[in-house]
Parts: sequence; structure tokens; C-alpha cells
Amino acid sequence: QSQLVESGGGLVQSGGSLRLSCAASGLNLDYYAIGWFRRAPGKEREGVACISSSSDRLIYADSVKGRFTISRDNAKSTVYLQMNSLEPADTGVYYCASRLSEVALYGSTWSEGLYEHWGQGTQVTVSS
Repeated sequence: QSQLVESGGGLVQSGGSLRLSCAASGLNLDYYAIGWFRRAPGKEREGVACISSSSDRLIYADSVKGRFTISRDNAKSTVYLQMNSLEPADTGVYYCASRLSEVALYGSTWSEGLYEHWGQGTQVTVSS
């Protein structure tokens, strides 16, 4: 059974850092692009960062550029999201998701329907 499990969330003060992990099992991560999404309280889920299977394409939402860094270690079947300079607006549940198709990755980065597997999410709370 294919599964993605997020970890690393928690409570942090504004300006602080967290590193989220997305561990995959039951699927060969070598072939998948991975996206990080988040859902803030009362808002729709939005895309945050995406990394291609070979790490040659890194895509970020404007709101996190320069603060968040996505990376992956395929040998460990894990994708990371390093989050620095956190702000209260970054509060939400963070999800990772995998997509097999990397066609038009730049043009369809945040199209949730293209992501086949989703994790359950990890809560990130940034206090002011």
C-alpha cells in the first residue's frame, strides 16, 4: 500500500524554523515529483513547494520564496521542507503529495488532481 507520512510539525515562535519530513512507503519515490501544500484555518489548501523527481526543478509559492527550501533524499525515500523565518501566516496543516506526471510541471504545479497520493498532514503553528 502506497503511503506518505509527514512529520516535524509543531509550535514555533515567529522568526523560528522547522523542518518537515515526508516519508514514502510502498512507492518508488525516484519516479515521483513531490509537492507540499498547506491549509490555513478557514482557507482553502494552497501549494507551497514542489520538487521534481530528479531535483532539477524546484518551485515555490511567492509567499514562501527565500524562506522555505524543498529537498529530497531518494535513498531514504524522504522529502524535506526546511522552513525559516516563519510567520503567523504560515500556520496550518501541511501535506505532502506525490505525482507521477511531470509534464508541464511548471504550468500545473498546484493542480491537486494530478497528485495521486496524499499524506495525513502535520500541524504547524507559528505564534506572534
